[in-house]
Amino acid sequence: MNLVERLLVTGFFSGYSVFASGTCGSAVALLVYAFLPPLSPTSWIALLVILFLVAVYLSYKGEQEWGHDPPQVVIDEIVGFFVTTAFLPQSLLLGIVAFFLFRGLDIAKPPPARQAEDLPGGWGVVLDDVVAAVYANLLIRLGLSVMGSSEPA
Repeated sequence: MNLVERLLVTGFFSGYSVFASGTCGSAVALLVYAFLPPLSPTSWIALLVILFLVAVYLSYKGEQEWGHDPPQVVIDEIVGFFVTTAFLPQSLLLGIVAFFLFRGLDIAKPPPARQAEDLPGGWGVVLDDVVAAVYANLLIRLGLSVMGSSEPA
């Protein structure tokens, strides 16, 4: 991998953390999210599609270099964080809630997330995080609905 690929696949080198590299990668995503301008639905779609395709490709390359689903590869956590926050009101509070909810679900791997890990190449690395992220996104939507608000407090 070249330097740019390594920079992206490791989440700006956060994947080299000796402690909780996936959480560090998600923290990088939260930091980026905190500085994003409000995104339109079209911008969300473009961001998610590009991130997803780049993540699958780079995760495949990461597996070739470091073995099956290596801890250095955290671009999948970055994709997962952005799927968690997609099409929701953008705020720092929501981002923090999304961070913790996504990490918990990514670690728990509710079905079919665990089964998605078995997909070949970069697909399995990324899709288990996407499944956990969809659950997290839906739970946040449910929470906002129960609170009777489209904006977090």
